[in-house]
Amino acid sequence: MQNLLDPAILFFVVGVLAGVIKSNLEIPPAISRFLSLYLLMALGLKGGFALSHSGLTAHVGISLAAAISLAIGIPLMGYWILRRFVSGFDAAAIAATYGSVSAVTFVTAVQYLENQNITYGGHMAAAMALMESPAIIMAVVLANTLRQKEVPYLVSVGSGLASLSPLPSKQGVSIGKVLHESFTDGAQLLLLGAMVVGMITGDAGKAAMQPFSGDLFKGMLSFFLLDMGLMAARNLPQIHGKSPVLIAYAVVVPIVHAGLALGMAYLLELPVGDGALLMVLAASASYIAVPAVLRFALPEANPSLYFGLSLGVTFPLNILFGIPAYVSLAQAVLL
Repeated sequence: MQNLLDPAILFFVVGVLAGVIKSNLEIPPAISRFLSLYLLMALGLKGGFALSHSGLTAHVGISLAAAISLAIGIPLMGYWILRRFVSGFDAAAIAATYGSVSAVTFVTAVQYLENQNITYGGHMAAAMALMESPAIIMAVVLANTLRQKEVPYLVSVGSGLASLSPLPSKQGVSIGKVLHESFTDGAQLLLLGAMVVGMITGDAGKAAMQPFSGDLFKGMLSFFLLDMGLMAARNLPQIHGKSPVLIAYAVVVPIVHAGLALGMAYLLELPVGDGALLMVLAASASYIAVPAVLRFALPEANPSLYFGLSLGVTFPLNILFGIPAYVSLAQAVLL
């Protein structure tokens, strides 16, 4: 309940309500893009300043390895489950969406930890960046495999004999091209670049950038969550009429993913803040980067499924209820 009294979360609720009642409240796309880039830059700086103190230790390496393991395991598990209920292409797309991460959910969780005076490692921002691409790559591999399996056969008749010959298969998407788009994405580069700047400049840079990356952060996050509330409300109709199994997946599976991350954090003896953020990353679902790539890489998949479920169901639940629940569980298990 305390999370719902946070101004940033309340602005998200305002955005949802404005969207539901079809208000003409609107954030121009250019401003929304600026807010997104600002939050990533500020988050990268915060992580870099923290890393300038801690350094690249074994603990940092363990945390990043755990994040990558989740980024590989979650989409594989998702595809194995979803293949029973939807087509292979839709299963791969949804699995990739839930195997990747939501930067806004992560940024909101960081703000929540700071409000609760819970420390966390700056390297977790790097973990977020590393967790975005593996799911996309696996979705492309799965899609290319499905395309090869679905090659039709042409019956040809000659000299009184019928023979089967394969038709030219639909060309698969190049993994190299997807990798290039993933690793040269502007948002990713800004996040990692800001982290490097923070590491290099240390305390002097932190003092110089405090008005930008510190004082303005809460207000900018509130403004951006207002826009996200409007966007979530606009996407609610996309989930109307969808299979109850898929709705249940969007509600239950993030909790399962968070549980897997909590178990991994416990085994690796991660601190509370890092464990909580690992849970948030595992439980989140991408609604910007991955859907944008999937529209090109998996045109056979239905965007209303993977985009509607992630933004219309999972994102609001994580923002309103998931983050405080994950942090409370991390405190109970990891302390």
